[in-house]
Amino acid sequence: MKILKFGGKSLANGKGIRAVIDIIEEKVKKGERIAVVLSARGNSTDELEEILEKAVNNESYQEQLDAFKKYQTADFFGIDFSQEFDTLDKLFEGVSLLGDYSKRIKDQVLSQGEVISAKLITHILKEKNINAHFADSRSLIVTDAQFGDALPLDKLSKENVVSHFEKYNGTTVNVVTGFIASNTKNETTTLGRNGSNYTASLLANYLDAEELQNFTHVNGIYTANPDLVPNAKKIEKLSFTEANELAYFGANILHAKTIIPLIEKNIPLRILNTFDHKNEGTLITSEVNEKGIKSLSVLENVALVNLEGRGLLGKVGVDARIFKALAHKNINVSIISQGSSERGIGFVVEADQAQEAKTILEQEFESDFYKRDVSGITIEKEVSVISIIGQDLSNFHKPYNALIKNQVVPLLFNNTVTGKNVSLVVRKKQLHRALNVIHGEIFEISKKINIAIFGHGLVGGTLVDQILKSAEQIEKRKKINLNIFAVANSRKALLDKNGVSEQWESDIVEKGVSYTIDDIIQYADEHHLENLIAIDNTASQCFTGSYVRLVEHGFDLVSSNKVANTLSFDFYKKLRVSLEENQKQYLYETNVGAGLPLIDTIKLLHLSGENITRIKGVFSGSLSYLFNTFSVEDRPFSQVLQEAIDKGFTEPDPREDLCGNDVGRKLLILARELDLSNEFEDVVIHNLIPEQLRAGEAKGFLEKLSELDEVFQKIKEDQKADHVLRYIGDLWGDLSQEKGNLDVKLVSVPQSSALGQVKGSDSIFEIYTESYGDQPIVIQGAGAGAAVTARGVFGDVLRLAEKG
Repeated sequence: MKILKFGGKSLANGKGIRAVIDIIEEKVKKGERIAVVLSARGNSTDELEEILEKAVNNESYQEQLDAFKKYQTADFFGIDFSQEFDTLDKLFEGVSLLGDYSKRIKDQVLSQGEVISAKLITHILKEKNINAHFADSRSLIVTDAQFGDALPLDKLSKENVVSHFEKYNGTTVNVVTGFIASNTKNETTTLGRNGSNYTASLLANYLDAEELQNFTHVNGIYTANPDLVPNAKKIEKLSFTEANELAYFGANILHAKTIIPLIEKNIPLRILNTFDHKNEGTLITSEVNEKGIKSLSVLENVALVNLEGRGLLGKVGVDARIFKALAHKNINVSIISQGSSERGIGFVVEADQAQEAKTILEQEFESDFYKRDVSGITIEKEVSVISIIGQDLSNFHKPYNALIKNQVVPLLFNNTVTGKNVSLVVRKKQLHRALNVIHGEIFEISKKINIAIFGHGLVGGTLVDQILKSAEQIEKRKKINLNIFAVANSRKALLDKNGVSEQWESDIVEKGVSYTIDDIIQYADEHHLENLIAIDNTASQCFTGSYVRLVEHGFDLVSSNKVANTLSFDFYKKLRVSLEENQKQYLYETNVGAGLPLIDTIKLLHLSGENITRIKGVFSGSLSYLFNTFSVEDRPFSQVLQEAIDKGFTEPDPREDLCGNDVGRKLLILARELDLSNEFEDVVIHNLIPEQLRAGEAKGFLEKLSELDEVFQKIKEDQKADHVLRYIGDLWGDLSQEKGNLDVKLVSVPQSSALGQVKGSDSIFEIYTESYGDQPIVIQGAGAGAAVTARGVFGDVLRLAEKG
């Protein structure tokens, strides 16, 4: 014989009921001997509890009760539930009049859901000429008198079950109510929430069933709840031991007591999907999986109770007093953690028992409060427990570090001494994100990196396209899933938690919404997005004011915008403090040298203790092209400048390049990498624009370019032989002091020197150190261009993704 158990969602009106009947009918046609155990239909149990609470609080409940009755009879004819409905009417009326109810009354109320469910299925099967028999488990399962969570008396219960199935055997399909039973006085009791699973396993045990098939709304046991973790994977096989761990730590398909009766008789348990007949589900047997199994289980309806007091330090028997007092009132403690320096103990209880637990402990430690040995007993209500089944401490640092990186700090931590299970208590609002972060780490699936890109001009737009084009290959090679959930300009943001498409440019016009930084933060929070990176491709000083707020809300930063690193030194330090406090990173390799590995090299040298004595070079790709060309070609300066403008090497108003401020900012960034506290005002800049041309509109300046020719031709002619002009940044002096010397200037250098041999729009940097002496470290390459800069930003993103 096989025992089939159907859950509430399987028995919901419509598709659910039809699927259940089809499954039973198919098995009967195949000649299989089966018994069916049923839960209450849909959300019936929750609804009955809600109506009960309304009745006890003297609130109007009749409308909800009528809706409950209507749902139970909808589309079904010839079935009589008058007895069950009358019972409910009388019970609710009595509770409303008394303003109170006992656990005994509650069991009587809740039992009606299972009775209605079993009667309905029996009725429908009979209409289909299937020999079905309604079996009220209150006449089969005998329990103790503990209402709400009764324990079966096995000997009496087995006798009843065996006797019943001997009488109703052969082709009879016994349809049995789950969850409910009765004590020796024939009073209705219940087996606790999810107790229908327990009823099914008890029947399987008593009848020596060949298999228990538990039909649910999912395809089996998963590595995590697929409703919370989309990437969760189905587990094909489990051992009873592993299933028992999952059940204990909250896997809602299993009941903690369900496994034991099956282990005793070595009866396989198969978890199946009512709505997917082809799926073979998860098979649970005594066979041990040598590789072990990992899964995430969640306890949601819990609270964290904390008891603290310095005066309890070193006192013997404190723990015993706590647990004895709670046990006396049948309050179960699931997760425990203790502190030592300031004596404290935290433990997890059912949410609806938390206030009672606090009251009990306040009474138990009343004298200790008076002596000030106990300082307080508090309750954290909005918490959940995540248990990682199969996780030992040897590699727990990976998921733990990932949680911290995503600003999920566990409130309590616990691990089993002999097993491989770790439990964490987290705030309920962080549960979804925490589960996804942990799941990604322990199962080594693609790590999802959620990216918000601000600014989609030449660099930003190129970056979006580069990421979208490369994402598939990066996921295959690196197991990193780059997901651009936001693209924003100064006016609109395109938001999509699943990632923007290749049509993002038209989408931002059609679907973009006005936004603030808080809107982006809230969107990421509402959709539980993990591993957040904000990329600043603007040139806006205003936007840099949002950096600290982004960091505080879990974003790492990547920036091609140089402004943040050249604002006041106070802001510079404030940002670094925030990054450290929130354990976030800020990468900006493209701030100097576009895609060249300059900043990383300087950071590494400085961190290793190398004494950097000087940094100089050609910092601007635009001015590199301008003076490289002008120095070797016999053409007027204005003509070469116009060519640079036409090729897009300069800004639309070339004075932004010629004034030297851009080079000055880059030089200041490098100075600050050496922990120098220079301000932008310390940079001595040789402005290449003659005084009379610095004011006015760009158009007027462009019309007067020829006025530059005489000035620069004279500078060119006054050089020594075989020398060329270069516009450089130079950081020098005693760089071990608080500040260094920063010069931006036009110089003449030998054509044979490293600076003199630069071609095109390349940048070049010479890094002088104490160890290398007169021979500098030279870094040279393309120092400008949207594609090069975007690729550099892309590199920073990948560095963050791999480090995380």
